[in-house]
Amino acid sequence: MKEEYRTAERAVTLGIREATNGLKMAMRRQVHSSGLGQRMANTWRGDIYPRGQNSIRAAGLVYTKASKIMAGFDEGAVIKSKDGWWLAIPTPNAPKRGVGGKRINPSNFPEHRYGKLRFVYRRNGPSLLVVENVQASYSRKTGDMRGFRKASQRNLKTGRNLSTAVMFWLVPQVKLPKLIRFDEEAKRWYDKLPRLILKNWPDD
Repeated sequence: MKEEYRTAERAVTLGIREATNGLKMAMRRQVHSSGLGQRMANTWRGDIYPRGQNSIRAAGLVYTKASKIMAGFDEGAVIKSKDGWWLAIPTPNAPKRGVGGKRINPSNFPEHRYGKLRFVYRRNGPSLLVVENVQASYSRKTGDMRGFRKASQRNLKTGRNLSTAVMFWLVPQVKLPKLIRFDEEAKRWYDKLPRLILKNWPDD
């Protein structure tokens, strides 16, 4: 009887482990294929309890260390500005980092390098934050445009090569696309569990 019980403990634990690992890897594939990157995909983890031993009551836990981000993409969350006005989305023209080396936003935009931001309201489409009287900067090797910089005094006087660059799009809110489907994947592996346990039960 004891031997049969140990056999059952082992089969249940192996089945739980296989289902847990299967769900974990399935979620990692979902995240990676959604374009969120391998680093974000690897935040999905799986643990088996009790640790390091077989048990007829074995259980698996699949979780992510980026739960808020994953919940947003699972639920299709709506992101709004903290101050209730506009959500500022940097355009490709904006520098990656602002004053102090932090991620760029209107409050830390380096106006000493580009000039002051100006608000442009648009009835249709997103409103804008722009800088005026800047000139494009090009790579000497490839000729590709690298970004914008303050115009020289000479160009400011002559008006040559001057541009207005859009640095931020302003929108009331953004709805995240529903890229992650955890509940559906979890149910799929839950339904597989009886078969996985039987697969690990030795034939006498």
